[in-house]
Amino acid sequence: MQTLVLDVGYQPVRRVPWETAIVWVLEQVVEVIDEYPDRYIRTPGWSVRMPSIVRFVRALPRKKAIKFSRLNIYTRDRFTCQYCGVQSLAEDLTFDHVVPRSAGGRTAWDNIVTACVPCNSTKANRTPQQASMTLLRKPAKPRYLPTVTVKMDGRHVPQEWRPYWNVTLDR
Repeated sequence: MQTLVLDVGYQPVRRVPWETAIVWVLEQVVEVIDEYPDRYIRTPGWSVRMPSIVRFVRALPRKKAIKFSRLNIYTRDRFTCQYCGVQSLAEDLTFDHVVPRSAGGRTAWDNIVTACVPCNSTKANRTPQQASMTLLRKPAKPRYLPTVTVKMDGRHVPQEWRPYWNVTLDR
């Protein structure tokens, strides 16, 4: 079971396993907004309903550094192949070394782009120039990334979350 996490302004931020939500409740990091009506967490000493929605009790500090990760590369590139311009789901994308590692290319913000599988295969172990391909944008480290990266089809949102599910959190 998942728990929806809201920020201090009641906006959806992410989904977490219910176990994480319970730890946060006990640490007083979040407050419970709603519970699953028929799901209980039981111990020999107590019983409590499983939280379906929790809210941070205070604003979290923004991280200054942006972590290099596959998801952040896809987010920076708007889930769009940087060679053909086709937008895809994360599972249909790869990331590509502009200058191949075999030619001394590093795995860094300025040498990695999002690519679809066909374009990545076409480019293969060559530079874009050698493969006669053009990059849509030169890769660079972003100054910021969207904070919301939750992906969930609205048809699969639990009933308890619907009052808070007022925005599309896809990608």
